[in-house]
Formats: sequence, structure tokens, C-alpha cells
Amino acid sequence: MLDPTILLELKTAIMPYGKYKNRKLIEIPTYYLEWHYSKGFPKGKLGMQLHTLYEIRINGLDELLEGYVGLPLAVEFSKKYSVLGFDISIPRVNELNKGIDSTLEISEPDLKNALQKGLKISSNTEDLKDYNIYIVTVPTPVDDSKKPDLMPLLKASEMLGKVIKKNDIVIYESTTYPGCTEEDCVPILEKESGLEYNKDFYVGYSPERINPGDKVNTLTKIKKVTSGSTPEIATLVDNLYGSIIEAGTFKASSIKVAEASKAIENAQRDVNISFVNELAIIFEKLDIDTNDVLAAAGTKWNFLNFKPGLVGGHCISVDPYYLAYKSEKKGYLPNVILSGRRVNDYMGQFIANKVIKLLINKGNTIKDAKVLILGFTFKENCPDIRNTKIIDIYHELIDFG
Repeated sequence: MLDPTILLELKTAIMPYGKYKNRKLIEIPTYYLEWHYSKGFPKGKLGMQLHTLYEIRINGLDELLEGYVGLPLAVEFSKKYSVLGFDISIPRVNELNKGIDSTLEISEPDLKNALQKGLKISSNTEDLKDYNIYIVTVPTPVDDSKKPDLMPLLKASEMLGKVIKKNDIVIYESTTYPGCTEEDCVPILEKESGLEYNKDFYVGYSPERINPGDKVNTLTKIKKVTSGSTPEIATLVDNLYGSIIEAGTFKASSIKVAEASKAIENAQRDVNISFVNELAIIFEKLDIDTNDVLAAAGTKWNFLNFKPGLVGGHCISVDPYYLAYKSEKKGYLPNVILSGRRVNDYMGQFIANKVIKLLINKGNTIKDAKVLILGFTFKENCPDIRNTKIIDIYHELIDFG
């Protein structure tokens, strides 16, 4: 008997052809595949289709549109499959086609090697129609009132809805609240395509876990959570990512569970950092060195080792608002999550005030003082300045004159 994974891939490959054209996966009899496989499959047309089973198109390579996620994914998948990296930014596409990645996530030699071996990068929507798996990695920011801004995600869904065909799969990686994929994105895909969800096309969700600037814990070394809109699609999506992720995969029980898992990853880290930030505020008033306290407390085996500091960027300082938004929609105000956000957003002001106090204690005149801030990106070893909290320190110092 064939391995279930092989059966699923055979069914997916043969589905568009011959007597089983436009038939559901479940309608293809197992004995038919087993007989052909025993005779030397995959060969011929089916074998060719299996070899290029995953024609992948990845949306969102722009450094301002989550290029930290889409580009590494495109490069890694291109080692095994036919891949098109798509972005609406023509300058970004031109830059990448020259082998240059301004996000510094992919080295010039690695990018040029991927391009030479077949990775395609384009901003032409006509190029999208030849693919059967679409991976969306666009950003999910918040607006000025800290509410989810789904515009990039919904626009990407609208564009994909115009090109997807029967049996295509759309996989979302963008961080969002539980339910967003099926409640907000799928209806747009159905409307634009005229196709029926889970009958004509399918959806998966696999939250991105890339840590920008980290050259140790890279894409393939971080376990990937996967999910799909049906059990068969969940297995297919899991196998797809499993083919490139060295650390392995975890198949979640549903798309909502996968969405929620990513939401709490970032919310948990945000809350943990907010706790030590609040400790720093308290200990500053008590004239105690926070680092000395943490070093002493850290001698216990189960003490969590977090350091106080600024929390910015496009993930940890943003994603908790998505979970909070969905929670409030369901009638519960998430006090811990929002309290953590308030503490972390206050840290720029706290640090600036501490600088002013130090200047005064040194006998410096505030009005004539010159302050040098070294570093402006939201974290070290990363060129990304989105939502950097260094700007909070700058504005606070400027307000002092």
C-alpha cells in the first residue's frame, strides 16, 4: 500500500487530467493510483506534473511590504520548485533581479544563484496565471487608532481572486487575528474568482516566523506551523513546507488555531518584555540597578530571561493589537495584553527622561546639550526602520528644547 503522502501527491497531480479532470480528490480511486505506481509511475505526463507539482507564486517581496518574509521563502522554495516572486513595486523587482536585496536577508551570491537556477521575480500580473499555489506574505499593520489595517491583505486577496483557477491553493503567512483568513480573505477570493471555497479552490495558513537580522535562526531552522482548509489540503500544505524546513513542521488542527498560535507568540513576548520594562521603571525609582536584579533572579532555573528595552518594528509591537481587536469584538477587553502595550510604548519617554536627569546631574544645560543617538532601526543588524521606537526618544528629547 502506498504511503498516504504519495497518494495525496499523486491525486493532486492527476486531478487536472484525463478521466479525472475537474473531479474531487476523494473521487480518484486509490487502486487506480496504486496500480500505475506499481508499473513504474511516476513517468510520462503524470511524472512531469509531479516533478513540477508545486508551481509557487509568492506575493510580497518589497522591503516595505514584508520582504523579510517573502524573499527568503521564494529563494528556499526555488531550490526545489518552479517559483515566481511577485511584488507591486517595480524598483524593488528591478533591484532583486540585479541580485541586490536591500533588506540584507539574502546575500548577493545566494540571490544571484537562485536567479540563475530559475527563480523568477516580476511585477507583471500576467505572470501570475501559470501557478497553482499562491503564498501571501504582505504586511498586516495597524492604523493610527491601533486597529488592524487589513488593506494590503485584502488587496492581495483581490488580485489573487482574479487569477486563481480550479484546484489552486492560496496560502497566507501574514500575521493576523484568528478567523481573518476564512472570514475576511476567502469571501474576496470567491467573489473575484467566481469559484467556490473548498470545492473549486483551497486555502492554507502557515504563519511566518522569520526573525529579521538573525543569521542563526533562519527560515529553514525554525519549525513551521501549517494548516489547511480540508484535511487533505492540510497534509499537502504541511508536506510542501516540510520539503524545505529542516526543523520540521507542526500541522495545526485548523486554520484558526494556526492563526491564533502566531498571535499569542508575539503577544506573549510583548507581555514578558513589558514586565521587565515595568521592573526597570520601578527599580529606577528605588535606585536599584535592574540588570543586577535580573542577574540574581536568573540564577533560578525557571526564571525567564528577558531584558528591558524598546519594543518596535512591524511584529511584536503591532500583532498584539490584532488579538486584542478580535477579543474586543467578542466582548472581552484583554487587560494584560493592552497593559503590556502601554508599558512598552512608554519606554521611549522613560529613557529620554532618564537621559535628561543624567545631563542635569552632570551639570549640563539642557537647552544647549547635544545628544548623539547611535542606531535608528527597530533592532540591531537590521535595516528596517518601520515603527522604530528610537523616534520616540528623539521627539521626547526635542521637546525638552
